[in-house]
Amino acid sequence: MALHKLSARKVDAAAPGKHEDGGGLRLVVSPTGAKKWVLRVTIRGKRREMGLGTYPDVTLATARDEAVRFRSIAKAGGDPIAERTAGKRQTPTFTSCAAQYIRSQRHGWRNAKHQRQWVRTLKTYARPVIGKRLVNEITTEDILQILSPIWTTKNETAKRVQGRIENVLDFAAAHGFRAESNPARWRGHLDKLLPKPTRVRSVTHHPAMPYFDVPAYMDELRSMDGIAPKALRFLILTATRTNEVRFSTWGEINLTDGTWIIPAGRMKSRREHRVPLASEAMEILDELPNLQDNPYLFPGMRERRPLSNMALLNTMRRSGFGVGGVRGNYVPHGFRSSFRDWSGEVSSFPRDVAEMALAHVIQNKVEAAYRRGDLFQKRRTMMQEWADYLTTRD
Repeated sequence: MALHKLSARKVDAAAPGKHEDGGGLRLVVSPTGAKKWVLRVTIRGKRREMGLGTYPDVTLATARDEAVRFRSIAKAGGDPIAERTAGKRQTPTFTSCAAQYIRSQRHGWRNAKHQRQWVRTLKTYARPVIGKRLVNEITTEDILQILSPIWTTKNETAKRVQGRIENVLDFAAAHGFRAESNPARWRGHLDKLLPKPTRVRSVTHHPAMPYFDVPAYMDELRSMDGIAPKALRFLILTATRTNEVRFSTWGEINLTDGTWIIPAGRMKSRREHRVPLASEAMEILDELPNLQDNPYLFPGMRERRPLSNMALLNTMRRSGFGVGGVRGNYVPHGFRSSFRDWSGEVSSFPRDVAEMALAHVIQNKVEAAYRRGDLFQKRRTMMQEWADYLTTRD
């Protein structure tokens, strides 16, 4: 019987029906255009059929190699179907492989929240479709079944799910559980099947208080008792993020020169960030308790723990802000936008200074390659002017 009747071009252009390659290997094309490999082989006197996977996840060359291997087993009196089934028992399911991947990577992740997000997204979106599937059986159609329903409505979530599935399947391939071809790969694969995220994603910004209303709210915060209002004032004065403030420690503060150094591990950019502290920020530090058994600037109720992750938001809610708030749906993170708007509309500082103050990563690779400093002295002047603006009494 002639072998290798098909070519890569013929496989690509194959119409619905059965297309023989020889030696029992055939390409079966469904009416919808889906293609799969089937091997007809005689096992101990009985004609059997076994699937070898779908095209293009399994290439023509791979299908031929598998056909040779399984025909050899059958010719020697073995049962290639039984042997492959036994091998599959050692191949993990997607859920099992995902758990292995998470365990191997979690110590390199920024925090426990990141691990919980991984588990939650895969459990919600991937597990119902491929959770029980062996990792070497997962196809492009499976991935599209997961992503297509949410690609345009929840694109940011969908892109994260795609990336996480891609990582798990790369992990499986690295451990020899599946072929290196990855049905969840974006570049050169899914990017040909799904619209680009930039074309479907609508950016939702954190609700921000108008910069001209912030000084009055700072006055309100000064009249409030407790650690959380002080932490919120500190956040506004430094234009930093909630968790950067919550987890700040006394060891990060240089009281002599008024500098706060946030380590790279706590920064979104994964780079150390120096924050010049204006005079009012230093005054807040003077008001804080420096507890021997708690290293945090803003200690929480629990021993050796910082403020809760809802403390700043709840402070704003008590003032009538937040989702459904009578005074506006503003949130703590929005004060970074308030600062940015002030810097662009009121101050005379260049854009780069404000971007450095916000610890934004330079997107232009050429510019980033030539930028060496962090404009610290200019930022110190800018943050003092921001503080003066916030404390000005009409």
